[in-house]
Amino acid sequence: MFSINRSAVLLNAALFAAAIAWLGLSEPSYLTQLVVWSAINAVLAAGMRFVLLIGETNMACGAIYGFAAYATAIAVTNAIDVVPLVVVSAAMAAGVLGLLFGWATLRVKGPCFMLIGFAFTEVVRLSYTRINYVGGNSGIVGIYAPVQLEPWMPALCVGICYLLLVGFFVAEKSSFGLLMRAVRNNGKVVETLGVSALRVKLVCFCIAALAVGAAGSFHAYSYHVISPGDFSFLIPVYALAYAKVGGERHIVGSVIGAIFLTVVAQLVQGAGALQYVLFGGVIILSMLGVRGGMLNMVGWVTCRRRGAAQGIGVPKDRTSGELG
Repeated sequence: MFSINRSAVLLNAALFAAAIAWLGLSEPSYLTQLVVWSAINAVLAAGMRFVLLIGETNMACGAIYGFAAYATAIAVTNAIDVVPLVVVSAAMAAGVLGLLFGWATLRVKGPCFMLIGFAFTEVVRLSYTRINYVGGNSGIVGIYAPVQLEPWMPALCVGICYLLLVGFFVAEKSSFGLLMRAVRNNGKVVETLGVSALRVKLVCFCIAALAVGAAGSFHAYSYHVISPGDFSFLIPVYALAYAKVGGERHIVGSVIGAIFLTVVAQLVQGAGALQYVLFGGVIILSMLGVRGGMLNMVGWVTCRRRGAAQGIGVPKDRTSGELG
């Protein structure tokens, strides 16, 4: 188990309540939409980071994310307008897909597993282009929540994403989180203790797939239209960038990285073909300029100020970016 900082819990609860009230009571705007996109990307980044805890890079999250979005679109266009039912069903479908993919591939490790995930994402994306039922290359349009619920969708999306992030944090700090780290460090030693390393990996992968599936469902609701091009290999690449730029040491790093790069993506959007060059340049500068991610920079500045106030220096290992 882990200790709970009551002040941190109360602060988080207050900020969460204020954000939900603002999203629910304010008129729909570009800013509210940006908050929704940031929340979705934060869950995507946290899902990527969660699998990194077992030492694997999940490039299949793009396929899982897109599968849930398409499941949502099919349900909505077939007059299923109960949003909680649609989101939960899409997340469960994504979880099953993640479980099946993990069962078939998690015996492979390292770069091979990453390349299989990359290929799986592209195969699933290309499959959508050949299936007329899901619109082929044109995709699906008209993915709207019920009229009476539409004004509350930003608040619902951010609220669910927040709960998913809390779930990731609790799972990471639990005894299961210790098992994941043990599997990452030495799976064979874990096997000698009677614990199946493959089973731990499968549970980890399934949890991440469920959360990423929920994010994919809200992606469909927030954009109102989806197409195969939305779910290419760039989805896992972006998710990995969010986690790395923000910092892997804590789940808050995934949130910071997702918010920062989501805002950057919107700022460079008007640059036409140069937007990918500018976006990639920001990622490169962030990785080179801030060792261990933006979260480490915040921690370093805080420690430096405290040290200056107390007349002491900052320990050198404060800038370590290892997952812990």
